[in-house]
Amino acid sequence: MRNRIGILVGGGDCPGLNAVIRAVVKASALRGWEVLGFRGGFEGLLSPVCYDVLDYRQMGALLYRGGTILGTSNKGRFSAKIGHGEVRTVPSEIVLEARQTLCDLGCTALVVLGGDGTLTIAHQLWQAGIPIVGIPKTIDNDLHGTYITFGFDSAVACATDALDRLTTTGESHDRVMALEVMGRYAGWIAMSAGIAGGADVILIPEIPFTFESICAKVRAREAENKKFTIIIVAEGAREEGGDYVSSHGLEADREARLGGIASVVAHEIERRTGKETRACVLGHLQRGGAPTPVDRQLCTRFGVVAVEMIAEGLFGHMAAFRPPEIVPIPLTEVIGGIRQVPVDGEMIRTTRALGISLGDERVGPPVSAAA
Repeated sequence: MRNRIGILVGGGDCPGLNAVIRAVVKASALRGWEVLGFRGGFEGLLSPVCYDVLDYRQMGALLYRGGTILGTSNKGRFSAKIGHGEVRTVPSEIVLEARQTLCDLGCTALVVLGGDGTLTIAHQLWQAGIPIVGIPKTIDNDLHGTYITFGFDSAVACATDALDRLTTTGESHDRVMALEVMGRYAGWIAMSAGIAGGADVILIPEIPFTFESICAKVRAREAENKKFTIIIVAEGAREEGGDYVSSHGLEADREARLGGIASVVAHEIERRTGKETRACVLGHLQRGGAPTPVDRQLCTRFGVVAVEMIAEGLFGHMAAFRPPEIVPIPLTEVIGGIRQVPVDGEMIRTTRALGISLGDERVGPPVSAAA
């Protein structure tokens, strides 16, 4: 009987998903395996079951195509993370139905593409006896166990390009420009793009900020005859002693939707300094479009290693990038927490050494003219 495996995507979309699907299908075809692509994430495993048989001869154009041909979902009956990252166990009857679907279709393995929430579900399925192989996908780059996740480099490239564009318009009008990027509980995108794009202020979830510190940076630049300031802020950044800024109320079957912090920051800076300030939310532009060359090759390597792991019977593991190799690591090393930017690490030291404000610098009382 011909070997048959399944593949699905969970969580938000990002550049590179199709490149992974392509690699899994092509590597499987060369082994004589058939691949079923389940539509709409884990929901595709439940009645009415929704899948396609993926033909390797139709995979050629997927390497540079954004989004995912299989669709995805970050809410519904398989939600493992709700609110602000609270873990919820998927009901046993749903897990058993998914296992029965795979059994009925003759699937000997399931490849799951996703981040912490998706791989938390995958681990529950693995514990229920489903042969699972994971591939790390999250724009936020916040998964433990892997140096980088695919989609991250493409998101940083998008954010850096946005900073370049905002710099020229901010300089032209002597404005403060605040760019909001993704990063719920980890500031990797804001840090990486902020350094690459020459931001003056970087605000991340790991380091609570004060408006006094941000405004002091704006005024210091004014004193140096630099009439504009560029700020990049992760969506999960918070004022010291404050809470997350959310664009919607909490929903029962999904994580909180953050958003709006850039507008809050812009309004307060303008109020305190009198400087004309504009906010720009990059939003889903970070998720769309073609993957960068870095992500394309990373996705291809992840897909091939996932197929190798299936061939070796190495289930309950995820393909992780441990430079220079892609290696299997247990899912237990991946889930259960978010990998954040180390507040005493080299990236933070680099920003401070360059004079970039992280919004936490203590500001003393103003020095009088007589002094």
